[in-house]
Amino acid sequence: MGDTLKVAMPKGRIYKKAADLFRASGFPIPTEVDETRKLVIDLPELNMEFILAKPVDVPTYVEYGAADIGIVGKDVLMEENRDVYELLDLGIAKCRMSVIGLPDWQPGIQQRVATKYPNVASQYFREQGQQVEVIKLNGSIELAPLIGLADRIVDMVETGQTLKENGLVEMNEIFDITSRLIANRVSYRMKNGQIQSLCDRLQKAITAEA
Repeated sequence: MGDTLKVAMPKGRIYKKAADLFRASGFPIPTEVDETRKLVIDLPELNMEFILAKPVDVPTYVEYGAADIGIVGKDVLMEENRDVYELLDLGIAKCRMSVIGLPDWQPGIQQRVATKYPNVASQYFREQGQQVEVIKLNGSIELAPLIGLADRIVDMVETGQTLKENGLVEMNEIFDITSRLIANRVSYRMKNGQIQSLCDRLQKAITAEA
């Protein structure tokens, strides 16, 4: 059976999609896990332990070996820049990272951009040769242009409904986002058989759904 595989799972919207993908791959995760408030869930019949974490923390748990593998959005991977292996594009939780603003936006002398992703935003504008001041916010990024805190924002867009409701428009798409399977470098060597087998089964399920 091998050692227990510690899996960092993101709480929230990605969890349900990830759990369904695991089930489709032949890992019968009990449905009560979907509703639990527990943070560490032992699944001895699957030889796994789930660690339910804030999505932004998943790569940290994996990098430091508290989890062997984890599921995380490409947005978090790009922002956190952790030393982990990216093994698989799971193709779930699709959205995109974009530059957003008011429809009548004109570049001023001082440009400010608000975002939850300061590293992603800084790198993007550097590559565009634009000098901007990046302001980090933790929630309701759409508020920033409405109240004059920033001219533009960099954020994830799924349907664009929130933008519409707040009179904002997408200006530039930076990159597409899906969830990825990542691994700790040491775990990937020590538990290679287990991790590879999991990857193969997930890949089969992803291909079948495509």
